[in-house]
Amino acid sequence: MDTQRVKTCFTITFTDEQFNRAKAYVEDMKRHPNRVFWRGKEGKTDHELIVEQIAHRILSGFYNDEPFTAGRYIVRMDSAVNGS
Repeated sequence: MDTQRVKTCFTITFTDEQFNRAKAYVEDMKRHPNRVFWRGKEGKTDHELIVEQIAHRILSGFYNDEPFTAGRYIVRMDSAVNGS
């Protein structure tokens, strides 16, 4: 099977409410060190974990309860394709 790798950089905006919700989520995950959440996150700061959680929720549609809502949060996207 042929696959391609795309490296994408998103510029997003988020509200204080979204930040606080993600912060609470990260704090909760700290109480569960064996969860899948922690895979690949070794050495990251709390701030990095919080921002990653916000980006994950935006890109996964958690904040998109109606069509085209993601455009409100995703300001810019740059991509590069490399064959593998």
